Amino acid sequence: MLIGQKLDHLKASLKEMGYAVLAYSGGVDSSLLLRVASEVMGPHLIAVTAVSETYPADELRAAKEFARMLGVTHKVLQTNELASEEFVMNTPERCYHCKSELYAKLRAIADSEGISYVIEGSNTDDLNDYRPGRKAAKEFGLRSPLVEAGFSKADVRESARSLNLPAWDKPSLACLSSRIPYGIRITSEILQTIQAAEDQLRAHGFRQVRVRHHGEIARIEVTREDFAKLISSDVMESITVAFKELGYTYVCLDLEGYRTGSMNENLQKKVIRNKQVAGNQ
Repeated sequence: MLIGQKLDHLKASLKEMGYAVLAYSGGVDSSLLLRVASEVMGPHLIAVTAVSETYPADELRAAKEFARMLGVTHKVLQTNELASEEFVMNTPERCYHCKSELYAKLRAIADSEGISYVIEGSNTDDLNDYRPGRKAAKEFGLRSPLVEAGFSKADVRESARSLNLPAWDKPSLACLSSRIPYGIRITSEILQTIQAAEDQLRAHGFRQVRVRHHGEIARIEVTREDFAKLISSDVMESITVAFKELGYTYVCLDLEGYRTGSMNENLQKKVIRNKQVAGNQ
């Protein structure tokens, strides 16, 4: 299906809904969905951005500005994942517990406004990663219009670019807790350290970054195209000093480079091993 046809499918689906509450993070996926939904639904759309200690601090300003530019009703919702022991324990189901809290609150907003639909911005590429939050979306009856219309991440970016959206080439967002290995308790201090470390990388001009927190080890992920810049003597020295001041003893570059869901790779290996063991029994 061509992208133009996918956009038509998306618009038709949103038009059929009529009214919706949209989970709006400010990333390119939810920004595209917000742009199209605002065109189709107009005043019958409510965008909601959830903020907490796990949400990158500088994202809210841009989210507010884009919603204002579109003339969309925009609510900011405070969530408190760190108050949930199930979340803080950081099991592989962490995202489920986080999204359950968020979606329950979005559903409550929708119910209070007499709105039947709550929508979110997953794309078809998300179906190929371990995403326990999608279980929560199903339980709370959320719809994923981009998935329903067949949008991949590349489709989303191309459509956002053609519509001149400010976020069309914005680096992928993710909750700061996704930088912490499963089984390590999530604390405000760790989240603040990760945020500060990633801010250091961005201050040097790196756009797509992740700092994976392994205790005293910081594992840096940047795109492979940025490797040469990162290991240049001045940048490498500056980053190393800054990270050690944040409390890290060792500062490492992941030679595979940036990729989404790298903390899930060990889970995938375990699944493969379990299947092999089962097959040999």
